[in-house]
Amino acid sequence: MRPSSIFAALSLALVGCAGPSSYPIPAVTDVVATTEQGGKFLSFVGPRRQFAEPFLGVPDTNYDLLRTFIDTRNGERAEQLFVENSYFGKEREWNAARDGQGQALKFVPVSKNEITCQAECSYAEEFAAVLPDAVLRGSPQGVSVTFAAKSGETLKIAVPGEAIKKQLAAVDSALAAQPVAPPPK
Repeated sequence: MRPSSIFAALSLALVGCAGPSSYPIPAVTDVVATTEQGGKFLSFVGPRRQFAEPFLGVPDTNYDLLRTFIDTRNGERAEQLFVENSYFGKEREWNAARDGQGQALKFVPVSKNEITCQAECSYAEEFAAVLPDAVLRGSPQGVSVTFAAKSGETLKIAVPGEAIKKQLAAVDSALAAQPVAPPPK
């Protein structure tokens, strides 16, 4: 299996078992590490950053964060920029992501919920873009990801270098203390 296929499979497998609602809300500066599926996976969830006002004042909306999943059995690693977007109006249907240079990134749909359609429709969508480790390590000033939706909407998320540094330091520190199986050749 190609590495990109492995990352996609790992990302999708973990989405169902480790959605963001199961994570504690980390303090502003923390990366939270947990084990999933009886220790088969390690997950690292970075601090939430608001990219827009909380939807209807609800704090757990309109945020992004970095997250890393590691398969402890084979060392496979998947790193993502995760986004929660709540809004009024026409359903957006987020479906694509590009980096700051316009290169396509693997898009991972997570969930889509209609909140209500009484007076006006509102939706909550969760999605992610896979960010290769080499891109994160090679971007000390930060990275930019632009998401696109079928509706024509775009959403640009800037991930600051400090957030990347904290995410990688937490993952590297945990792996140094608890090594996992090396990735297959």
